[in-house]
Amino acid sequence: MARPSKKRQLTNLPEIIKEAAWRQITESGASALSLRGIARALGITAPAIYNYFPDRDALVTALIIDAFSSFGDRQLAARDAVAGPSKEIERLRATGLAYRQWALDHPHRYLLIFGNPVPDYIPPMQEVRPVMMRSISALTSTIGELYALGMIDPQGIPLPQVENTQGFCDTMAGGDETMLTVLSVALLIWSRVHGLVSLEITGKLPPFASDGAALYEFELDAIARQFVRPVGA
Repeated sequence: MARPSKKRQLTNLPEIIKEAAWRQITESGASALSLRGIARALGITAPAIYNYFPDRDALVTALIIDAFSSFGDRQLAARDAVAGPSKEIERLRATGLAYRQWALDHPHRYLLIFGNPVPDYIPPMQEVRPVMMRSISALTSTIGELYALGMIDPQGIPLPQVENTQGFCDTMAGGDETMLTVLSVALLIWSRVHGLVSLEITGKLPPFASDGAALYEFELDAIARQFVRPVGA
């Protein structure tokens, strides 16, 4: 493996370290992440890494933040690419398709942010929560649009307990009941797409093989039928 040039190491060492960490995770799994191993791969001393990441957990946190940021960027871009009124359902579908495609493009990043593969690592939520919430904001904002248009039927949807929603509702527009309804619908939708995507990227959908996309898109259509109703219906 070619090592980065000395000039690049000196000018962009934090990014070089994170790139090496992702390679290590891809090759050996997140549980094997080692600062000393990264130092050896880059041909630098361990203290050079400690200047930027004082321990393994600090590096894992940086990787998680970067992954959530990229994940959110992909979904928000897909949402915003579907512009104009009466396009809310299309925005919902575009966001869902972007969700899966990012996971397929970055399976190890997806598993790092939605699993707990690093032994004894506890994420510092004060650092992680903002990017985590941004990563779901494309979905919640689109559900919020549909709700405002009367296209989400709130009847029978269980609402989360307010005391358990810290960090979730404070970035969402609307009154308390609106926020809680939007959050509930978003979490229900997320749980369904997350389940299929997790099975697909871990190779647990062998009966469908290359038709994983067809199964996923069928589920997106089923979600829209269940949660979205025509205006005035």
